[in-house]
Amino acid sequence: MQSVDPDEGAQTVHRLRALAVELNLLGAEFAQLHGLHTTDLRALICILDADRTGLAATPGWLGSQLGINSASVTALLDRTEKAGLIRRDRDADDRRRSLLAVTPRAVDLGQTFFGPLIDRTASVLDDFDTAERATISRFLDGVNRAVTVERQAGAQRTDGAESRSRTRRAGDPA
Repeated sequence: MQSVDPDEGAQTVHRLRALAVELNLLGAEFAQLHGLHTTDLRALICILDADRTGLAATPGWLGSQLGINSASVTALLDRTEKAGLIRRDRDADDRRRSLLAVTPRAVDLGQTFFGPLIDRTASVLDDFDTAERATISRFLDGVNRAVTVERQAGAQRTDGAESRSRTRRAGDPA
C-alpha cells in the first residue's frame, strides 16, 4: 500500500466534514419541522440502527451512544414517546429492563423527509462498479471506526478536566 499525500488526505477530511455539516443541517431541519431536539433525532437513528443489526436498545445503551446521563435519557424518552416516535417495551427475559423501539409513525416521518436523499445517494452508486463500491464501503467503514476510536479516546482523556461528553449538555455545540 502506498502512502497518501498529506494534502490529499486533508482534502478528503474536508470533504467528509462538509458532508457531515450538510447532514447535520438537514437533520436539524427535520428536528425543527417536527418539534424535536437534534438529540432526539440522533436517538431515533441509534434505535433504528440497533434494530437493523439485531442489538437490544435499552435506555442505558442509548445514553452511552449519545453521551448523555440517565436523567437526560429519561427526558428524551419521555418527549419522544409523548410525540409517538418511540415506545418502551418490557424485556420478556428481564422485566426490569426496557427495550426501545421506533414507532411506524417515526419511520414514516423519516422516510417522507429523508427518503428522497436516500434514493439520490443510492443512485450515486450506480456510477461505480462492484469493486469500486466495495472500496467505498471499506473506506466509509474505516472512517467510521476511526471516529469511534477518537470518540472513545476523548471520553477517556484525563487532564484534570471532565471529558467532553460529560461537560457538554446534549444538543450543545461541541
